[in-house]
Amino acid sequence: MSLSEAARERIQSLIDSNKVVLFMKGDRQMPQCGFSAQVVQILDSVVDSYTTVDVLQDPEVREGVKDFSSWPTIPQLYVGGEFVGGCDIVTEMYRSGELQEQVLKAQDA
Repeated sequence: MSLSEAARERIQSLIDSNKVVLFMKGDRQMPQCGFSAQVVQILDSVVDSYTTVDVLQDPEVREGVKDFSSWPTIPQLYVGGEFVGGCDIVTEMYRSGELQEQVLKAQDA
């Protein structure tokens, strides 16, 4: 499934209009996979407010976001309009303090 222009615009709009957005399975209150749950737990400890997009509710976004970022897995985190990565990268960045710095910088922008 290739990324339609409408899906591309919708994904870009979500990224542009939110300082921190997580494309995930489920939502912040009820993640539907362990990787999404891990990223939510990390984000909850770093930032008060962020947006989640439940890709299970929208198959076009679920597949489209993978094409959009050229990243094959969900969850996917964007901070300040920039693709950060998936669960492993977010976890690594959190442990090093790099994620906290990036989130703080995005919130101040």
